[in-house]
Amino acid sequence: MKVILFGATGMVGQGVLRECLLDAGVESVLVVGRSPTGQQHAKLREIMHADFTDFSAIESQLTGYDACFFCLGVSSVGMEAERYRHLTYDVTMAAAKTLARLNPNMVFTYVTGRGTDATERGPQRWARVKGKTENDLLKLPFKAAYMFRPGGIQPLHGVRSKTAWVQAIYVVAAPLWSYLARTQPKFMTTSEKLGRAMIKVARDGYPKRILESEDINAI
Repeated sequence: MKVILFGATGMVGQGVLRECLLDAGVESVLVVGRSPTGQQHAKLREIMHADFTDFSAIESQLTGYDACFFCLGVSSVGMEAERYRHLTYDVTMAAAKTLARLNPNMVFTYVTGRGTDATERGPQRWARVKGKTENDLLKLPFKAAYMFRPGGIQPLHGVRSKTAWVQAIYVVAAPLWSYLARTQPKFMTTSEKLGRAMIKVARDGYPKRILESEDINAI
């Protein structure tokens, strides 16, 4: 399986990249990002790209892939509504539409979050935007598309948040995260389980198109 990964320097993407590089069934990983991962591996290739609403300049390098793991995401806290919508919806759909056209047999996996609002009419702005993004991704002509909605994620194996205050919380609350990951599978998972589940679903499929934490942990 040949994989394209977006968001490899974020907390979720770091975990997914680690599992891809460890998985013998993943032949190669192409990371598309704005900054390098700092990693070197025989299976890993990186493209630095500035404009995530226009991929025409690198289209020739995005063909021939079996799966895309889209792990880009931003917090809506303190962010102006249109900016959040642009970074969450516009950027995701620009990448997905390009890949659907170039790789019709691709499986597209998108990481959203617990509480995403598929009705697009709920009171929380971020949940509505995420819901619209999910809904429109599911309409694209991929072989299949899956929406992963983890709740809390325990980072393992050196995975870190790029946001300093978030990372500080993870460090201080590490024992609590570990306890919750073991005892609350409906609400918590780990970066390792998330990455492994995304690979398995891309390879083997899954009965549900929307997966919550308990699905991720079961897989």
